[in-house]
Amino acid sequence: MKHAFLLRTLLLMGLLIPTFHNVQAAPEIQHWSTQNGMKVYFVPAPQLPMLDLELVFAGGSARDGDKAGVAMLTSSMLDKGADGMNADQIAEAFESVGAQFSSGSGMERSTVGLRTVTLPEEKQKAIKTWLTVLGKPTFPEKDFKRIKKQALIGLQAEKQDPGSIASKAFYQHLYGDHPYASPENGTEESIETITLDDLKNFYEKHYVAKNAILAIVGDIDRKEAEILAESLSTTLATGEKAAPIPPVEPLKEARTVRIDFPSSQSHVYIGQTGNKRGDKDYFTLYLGNHVFGGSGFTSRLMKEVRVKRGLSYSVYSYFLPQRELGPYLLGLQTKNNQADKAIEVARDELKTFLQQGPSEKELEQSKKNITGGFPLRTASNSDIVSYIAMIGFYGLPLDYLDTFSDTINNITRADIMDAWKRRVHPDKMLTIVVGKQEAGTTARAGKAMPKASPPPLEIPANKPQNEKDTQEKTAAPSG
Repeated sequence: MKHAFLLRTLLLMGLLIPTFHNVQAAPEIQHWSTQNGMKVYFVPAPQLPMLDLELVFAGGSARDGDKAGVAMLTSSMLDKGADGMNADQIAEAFESVGAQFSSGSGMERSTVGLRTVTLPEEKQKAIKTWLTVLGKPTFPEKDFKRIKKQALIGLQAEKQDPGSIASKAFYQHLYGDHPYASPENGTEESIETITLDDLKNFYEKHYVAKNAILAIVGDIDRKEAEILAESLSTTLATGEKAAPIPPVEPLKEARTVRIDFPSSQSHVYIGQTGNKRGDKDYFTLYLGNHVFGGSGFTSRLMKEVRVKRGLSYSVYSYFLPQRELGPYLLGLQTKNNQADKAIEVARDELKTFLQQGPSEKELEQSKKNITGGFPLRTASNSDIVSYIAMIGFYGLPLDYLDTFSDTINNITRADIMDAWKRRVHPDKMLTIVVGKQEAGTTARAGKAMPKASPPPLEIPANKPQNEKDTQEKTAAPSG
C-alpha cells in the first residue's frame, strides 16, 4: 500500500541520513508531567516527517509475583482485541496508514510503541488506533489460548537448549527469592495457571498514568506533544506508581552449580551482583569492562581464552544495571573436556585485571571505540526515543546523552582499578556449568534446575552488541 511504501522509504532515509543536523550534538530533552501524573520526555525532530512514541510502564517480570509470565502475556495480548476490533482489524488499521505498532516486556519494564508518518490524516488515524489499543484492550479468549500454547511450546524448547538452562540457573541462584529471579517467560506450571482475569488485573494495576513514562521524538512541536500526552494520559486510568523493587542481597560466598546435559559443549556463566542505574561507579565499571570482556576481539578475555588458547569460540562479559543491583556476567561456551580449563583461565584473567587494571593503551582504545561510535547510536529517531525512555524510567539526568562522552573521557586508569577492586569479587562468584558432566561432578538436583529464568532479552543467545541494545550494556562479540 502507498502509505506502507512511504514509511519504508522514510525508514531507509533514516538509516542513511542522520535525523539531527549535527550527530555530534546530543538532542535537548524537554520534560513535563501530565495533569494526572504521567511523565513525558520530548525531543522535537523536524528533519523527517515521522513520529516515534514509546510508552514504558514499571510492569515487567519483576512484578509477576506468584504468576510468573503474566507481564509477558499481558503485553502480548494488547493488540489482539480492542474496543470491538479483532487482531486482524487492528493490524489493518495500522498498516493502512503505514504505521508500526510494537509491544514487549522485560525484567523491569513493559513497553508499547508506535512509529508513524506525520501526514495529518495518517498520523491522526495511527494515534487514534494506538490509544484504543492502550486504553480499551479486550483480551479475547481465543487469542489468549493460542498465546499460552505458544508460550508452553517455547518453554518445552528451552529444555533442549543448554544456554537457556544455564541462564535460568544463573538467575535463580544469583537472586533466589528476589523478584529479579522471576522468569520473564514464566514456567510451565505458572503459564498453565494464568487466567484472563490475571491479565486484566495486571493491566489495570500497571498500565496506568502514574506508572508510565512517555517518550516522544518526531516532527511535532511542543504544543502538539502536550496535547498528545494529555490524550494518552486521560485514555489510561490514573492509578498508582508501582512499589519500589526491594534491595538485592549480594552473594556472600562462591558457589558452583554443574548441570548435566547431553551436549558436546558446555555453557558457562560466571558472575555476581553488579551495579544499578545512577550508580556512582556505573561509567567506571562500564569502561573497565569494555577493556576486559566487552570489546569483542580486542578484549582481554577474547585474546586469552580464544585467541591464545583456543578454549572457546565466544567469550564475553557485561554489566546489566537495573533499578537495584543487576548482574555482572562472564559467559563462554567450550568443549566439555575443556570447561574447567576455560573457567580457570577466565577467573585468572579477572584476578589479573583487578590487580593490574587496563594499560593506558587499552584504555585509550576503549575510550575512542565507545565515544566514537556513540553519536551514531543516537542519530535516528528510534535511537533517541529508546534512550530518552530509559532516561525517564530510571530518573537519569536530562543531560545524560550530552555528557556521556566527556564522562567516559575523564575516567582514569586509577579510577577503574579503584572501582573494580571495591565492586568485583572473584572469591564470591556464582559459576554455572551446563553440559555433559564427568561421573561424580554433577551437582545434586534439588534446585539446580530452577523455576526461574533470566529475561531472554537480557541474556540472549546472540550477545548484546552495544549500548543501544540494553541501554549501555557493554558490548560483546557477535561471533
